[in-house]
Amino acid sequence: MEKIKVLVVGCGNMGASHAKAYHDFSEFEIVGLVSRGESKRDLQTQLGLEYPLFEEYEVALAKTKPDAVCISTYPDTHEDYAVKAFEAGAHVFIEKPLADTVLGAEKVIEAALKANKKLVVGYILRHHPSWMRFIEEGKKLGTPMVFRMNLNQQSQGYMWDVHRNLMKSLSPIVDCGVHYIDVMCQMTTAKPISVSAIGARLTEDIPVGNYNYGQLQIRFDDGSVGWYEAGWGPMVSQTAFFVKDVFGPKGSVSIVAKEASQDGQSDFVESHTKTESIRVHHAAIDAENKFVKEDEWINLHDEPNHQELCNREQRFFLQAIKEDLDLSKSMDDALNSLKIALACDESVKIGSIVNL
Repeated sequence: MEKIKVLVVGCGNMGASHAKAYHDFSEFEIVGLVSRGESKRDLQTQLGLEYPLFEEYEVALAKTKPDAVCISTYPDTHEDYAVKAFEAGAHVFIEKPLADTVLGAEKVIEAALKANKKLVVGYILRHHPSWMRFIEEGKKLGTPMVFRMNLNQQSQGYMWDVHRNLMKSLSPIVDCGVHYIDVMCQMTTAKPISVSAIGARLTEDIPVGNYNYGQLQIRFDDGSVGWYEAGWGPMVSQTAFFVKDVFGPKGSVSIVAKEASQDGQSDFVESHTKTESIRVHHAAIDAENKFVKEDEWINLHDEPNHQELCNREQRFFLQAIKEDLDLSKSMDDALNSLKIALACDESVKIGSIVNL
């Protein structure tokens, strides 16, 4: 079997993890590492091989002629880089969000279809067995449903630099929110009908008009409701970090991550996907209004770390290419969650409800 030649664009946290997967998998061959700064050299040292290094994406694309491109750059480059990759005849793995505008995301999908190449968006939770079980259990709760989720990060040092750069493209509730909006939409078949959101600018370190804390609310056509909040920065509370919870008429399902939710963990990427255990609560009561069934604790043995989750994403990318998988549903879902998240961002800026 011929190796898939892959160009890695963006060598920060996620790009480095994806490159490690390509480096370790015999089915892939890295033909270049691309970044504007020193991260590509640091990554080359970590991997222990003299992979070709490039400053400019277009130069790398032309010289390496890859079969696939992995894009882990800032969101404002996603549309341009992905479209150029498809025009060059390459498959694309791209970190979420798909683009920084709805129109941009639609153009990327259109380019993938026109080139007849695979587009896989990095929705890492879709490859996490505990999150898949969380969604499976949530579907049993009946309707309407209540979704409660957040990912507040008390960032400092390098991660505060990363977050400030991210906010030049997108707010926290868009960049991280697409993950959890996607989880909500997987749990319910109901359609989102409106959103409202609030935001606050808590630092002079970001431009006027941007905000580093936001909370969104979604209403669905079956009466279900959900909220998600995300804040980035050195001022964010540690106790605000970890809520992953859903309840319906029949009970509730919660991710309980005692270690991952401790002080100092909110800025650690490993803790963002960690579940540790799932608590299932049953709402059924007897004639005296007492619960008739004790809560269940689901402790899954297959708890992959962050690198293993990236490995699983790349195994799926490989499968999609080799087996010519139909990715229409996953592309539609990525576009849908982005539409909802960007509507929430609009709601913050205009100060009112946005109908979908």
